[in-house]
Amino acid sequence: MIRNRSLIRRGMAVAAAGTAALVLAACGGNGDSGAGHNGHTETSASPSASASAPQGKHNAADIAFAQGMIPHHRQAVQMADLAPSRAQSAEVKTLAEQIKKAQDPEIKTLSGWLTSWGEEVPAEGAMDHSAHGTGGMMTAEEMDQLEKASGKAFDTAFMEMMIKHHEGAVAMARTEKADGAFPGAKKMADAIITSQTAEITRMNALLGKN
Repeated sequence: MIRNRSLIRRGMAVAAAGTAALVLAACGGNGDSGAGHNGHTETSASPSASASAPQGKHNAADIAFAQGMIPHHRQAVQMADLAPSRAQSAEVKTLAEQIKKAQDPEIKTLSGWLTSWGEEVPAEGAMDHSAHGTGGMMTAEEMDQLEKASGKAFDTAFMEMMIKHHEGAVAMARTEKADGAFPGAKKMADAIITSQTAEITRMNALLGKN
């Protein structure tokens, strides 16, 4: 009888311990399953999501900036593509490579914005017809002159044209910073002003104009 009672007590203790463990596991499960955390995440995410809605707004200045900068950048890349086979100066070749590396991704970003806004992305070659002589863009004659140049003559023509080109881009970027609403575009405009102003200073130094 004593043994039986002992066994029964042990059995009850084990059962109680098992029940307690299950209760603890259930409680722990509620805390660790992420249900509560997920609820908090969704709650905390919703204000940021609603905050990002106004940040995503754009205006006419943003559209003009994107539509103007795409052909502008395309021409700069086109000019930079001429440097490896025509430039004499290693510094000019390096500069051209840096210009292409910076502006190619920006073209893709600007095109993505316009598409998401339901606006027209300028067609390839649009710069050959509409924007010459504006915003520092090169004319067809100037591009032809650059393509035919080589050696030191190319280096000089490239830098003089690119300075003019960069000055146009900086002016466009300043307009975007003043009038635009889309944070991404204003941030890109700021980066363009910083990087291209530095490149203008560098090219002027190489030309002996500083």
